[in-house]
Amino acid sequence: MTMYQERAAAVRQLIDQARQIEKSGVTPSNLEKIGVLLATLARRADLFPQEEFPLGPDGGIYRLSEDPDHRFALYASAGGPGKKVPPHNHTTWAIIAGVHGEERNVVYDRLDNGSQADKVELREATAKEKTLRNGDVIAYLPDDFHHIETPAGYGNALHLHFYGLSLEHLPDRVSVDLASGTAKRFMAKARILTPLLTVQQVKAMLKSGEVFAFFDVREEGEFSIKGHPLFATPLPLSRLEPRAFALLPDPNTRIVLMDSGEEALDPQWAGRANRAAARLSEMGYTNLAVVKDGLKAWRDAGYEVFTGVNVPSKAFGEVVEHDNDTPRIDAADVQKLIDSRADMVILDSRPMPEFNNMSIPGGVDCPGAELVYRVKDFAPNPETLVIVNCAGRTRSIIGAQSLINAGLPNKVMALKNGTMGWHLAGLTVARGETKSFGPQGPEAAKFAQNAAASVASSMGIKKVDMAGLTALEAKGGPLYKLDVRDPAEYAQGHIKGFRHAAGGQLVQATDQYVGARHATIVLHDNDGVRATMTAHWLLQMDWKNTYVLDHKPSASEITTESEPRFPKGFEVPTPKTVTAAKLNGARSSTLVIDLDTSLRYRDGHVPGAWFAVRAGLGKTIADMLKQQPGATSIALVSPDGEIAALAASEAAEAAAELPVAILAGGMKAWRDAGLPVEAGHVRMADPPTDVWYRPYDFKEDVEAAMRQYLDWEVDLVPQVERDGDANFSVFHR
Repeated sequence: MTMYQERAAAVRQLIDQARQIEKSGVTPSNLEKIGVLLATLARRADLFPQEEFPLGPDGGIYRLSEDPDHRFALYASAGGPGKKVPPHNHTTWAIIAGVHGEERNVVYDRLDNGSQADKVELREATAKEKTLRNGDVIAYLPDDFHHIETPAGYGNALHLHFYGLSLEHLPDRVSVDLASGTAKRFMAKARILTPLLTVQQVKAMLKSGEVFAFFDVREEGEFSIKGHPLFATPLPLSRLEPRAFALLPDPNTRIVLMDSGEEALDPQWAGRANRAAARLSEMGYTNLAVVKDGLKAWRDAGYEVFTGVNVPSKAFGEVVEHDNDTPRIDAADVQKLIDSRADMVILDSRPMPEFNNMSIPGGVDCPGAELVYRVKDFAPNPETLVIVNCAGRTRSIIGAQSLINAGLPNKVMALKNGTMGWHLAGLTVARGETKSFGPQGPEAAKFAQNAAASVASSMGIKKVDMAGLTALEAKGGPLYKLDVRDPAEYAQGHIKGFRHAAGGQLVQATDQYVGARHATIVLHDNDGVRATMTAHWLLQMDWKNTYVLDHKPSASEITTESEPRFPKGFEVPTPKTVTAAKLNGARSSTLVIDLDTSLRYRDGHVPGAWFAVRAGLGKTIADMLKQQPGATSIALVSPDGEIAALAASEAAEAAAELPVAILAGGMKAWRDAGLPVEAGHVRMADPPTDVWYRPYDFKEDVEAAMRQYLDWEVDLVPQVERDGDANFSVFHR
């Protein structure tokens, strides 16, 4: 167990025990009992290294734990020599314990009866004064007053402060001027921080095999364009709540958060990683840290920075091609085979929406994990040439190599550079195609079963039954239960607790499904074939704790319900709404802000709407209002209203007292009502760097974007080698 795991477990134990004690009331006796527990934790000074809790320009109050309802909030509070906080109360119970250095607590008796809200008369209670050193503790009832100071000559101090309600939710706290007896609101906006880690510590964690989540909270476009560490997982602050739970179902897993590291230069934009930590804490996540100085520090340390998205998976695909010399064929040669009516089949390994958008003429949609499962339905003759393609390179390579690893007797080749290579060769792509697979035939089933059994034996793929799955769940830690079948099959019924992750996409974009490095993954399908072929790739990608669930579920175990999108207890806010018809009639006096992606905004939005990134609303709303001075209200728009609802409170803080509402039903409701739509990148409060634009998403210079992308993929192999964190182990049949 690492120090961080020990600290997190000890904090959880403290909170759980305090919660039970407090149930019988907030009394001096109960606070004393909780104080004993807090002192025990504080004596473990090794769990609280001061470099992780520095005193900086933003203060030094670090959140260690906070319940989703903001109860039982524990902080590590750093204080420099000479620090003095004026006399104040808490309006909730409070307990302080010493960890490092000294903290003098001066206690006061209140002399007035509280009849005047802005007046408090205090007298120092000398007998109650206490200087806290390691393991010392003092407790306060809600109405008690004290002040704290850090004596000069002892260096920075660090103490644990435990409250019945979080500091950000104590609006009635007051501080007192002893000379005049004047009381005023105390710490109106508490600046709560998150414990820090250096990039060197994070790099060591990546190399050690520790189980943890490494989230980059910048927008996806920034993540892609400006770069990121190889194994950082994108979790944009703007879309954090809807994505976090699927990426990390275990609330106690260690989470490390990164942003640009340069955001302190702009106080209104500062600290996206720290803001993300606060949101995750509200969702019930308990073990959080922020990378000190973020990506800037990563670069300054000389570590590799990768551009693009889904980089671990795409880099792995290039390594597979390099190590296996996966057979490949140019677009021009495929066209010649088509023209000569050669005995061949072209299988497109992408999901149907991508195939429908753009495909090779004559191709058939057969996404990644379906290839081994269904190939004999398309190529029963072993003399038939099988060509596998995708949009670029990765899924072509992995798809072709899957068939080779499965022992398909046919000649198999990957279409070099996929549909992009086809387009760049001057050939015409097909649009709107829907040709796909049907029910699996008996010969296909026989081949697939034998192939999967051979692969499982060669690679030592581990199987578990339901009892084994229960045992894995009991061990704790992040466990991902994923159903790798076709989306339609999943929708028709799946084992409760299993999320959908089509096998080919799971390999292609693992960081979209599994947010914790070195987590346990359990895969399931109907007969083990697709799960086995997916597992054999994940194992090569260093997901060592990957299992295949060997279980035929009964009818009672099957559900058609979607898995929950949010942790238990978290609810999307329900702010004031405005109908599409009413908003349409009030557009001239309404600042309409579209929070969808810049890509979808470009393709259609409410006429007159601004594009803005949710994470930056605190900065951009004022700018938008300056350019639309006649606005008397603000309306937030998102695809279905969810992101708008999550952003409403943030917008209200920056709205200069203008009323804020969200478009009921989102942009979908607007379109369904047949209302006008405007297109284009106009009125951009933020640049269109919120999402990654695929080469064929561009309106201009598409060919240049395609060439750049394909070159980038090929160049990943030497960069991965320089980085040194990947531990790929390619299977050779």
